[in-house]
Amino acid sequence: MLRLVVLVLLLANAGYYAWSAGLLRSLDLGPESVSEPQRLREQIAPERLQLTPLPPPTGTGTAPEPAPSPAPAPEPAAPPQAPPASSPAPDAAPGASAQRDSAAAAQPGTCLQAGVFDARQAEALRTALADWPAGSWQLEDTTIAGRWMVYMGRFPDEDIVARKRAELRTLKVAYDRPSAALEPGLSLGRFSSEEAARRGLAQLATQGVRTARVVQERADAPGHILRLPAATPAQRARLERDAALSGRTLRPCG
Repeated sequence: MLRLVVLVLLLANAGYYAWSAGLLRSLDLGPESVSEPQRLREQIAPERLQLTPLPPPTGTGTAPEPAPSPAPAPEPAAPPQAPPASSPAPDAAPGASAQRDSAAAAQPGTCLQAGVFDARQAEALRTALADWPAGSWQLEDTTIAGRWMVYMGRFPDEDIVARKRAELRTLKVAYDRPSAALEPGLSLGRFSSEEAARRGLAQLATQGVRTARVVQERADAPGHILRLPAATPAQRARLERDAALSGRTLRPCG
């Protein structure tokens, strides 16, 4: 059955091809011819067709372009006017400069302070500020807090100091040189109070330090704070250039 269907389709395709290609025109079978001779035979009275040209537009000549209008003459420039006379500036008045300087001098300055200074440094400040106006500076008394230290020593010689340093490096414990009065020895930390120093010693004991102790490296001492109640910028600059500050920094009053 399938072979019959295939055979019928092949015959149908072959017949359509022969019909469309004009192979069956001898049997008056085939599509209508649309070639050029066939179209010419279908024309109806082609000799009556005439081509009529379009009439020319009204007016054979071209209108002349309008002449450009002349540019308007430039308006005459206004004559330069003299600048109005300016009123004299306030500073031009006699004595204005002196009044301005007096007003600047009367402006309040900034309160600044520095310190703490010990007795020797305070004496150097008094000498440096001796020519300043009265009341422009003052030294206020205070106390320089003592300092406590976790200390190892005093050792008989430097060889023992070197051996102790090696032991501390093994334990990864930081050390430093003490003050001259406690040489030869080693400082394992400085503290602002005895209680803080003893806490530091207890911490070092957990790291393996056994021979350290707490000592007072420096006792409480009188000190001084420099105060400038109304320092002008010029005064501040002058004082900051002076060695009498001993490396201290001026800061706003607290």
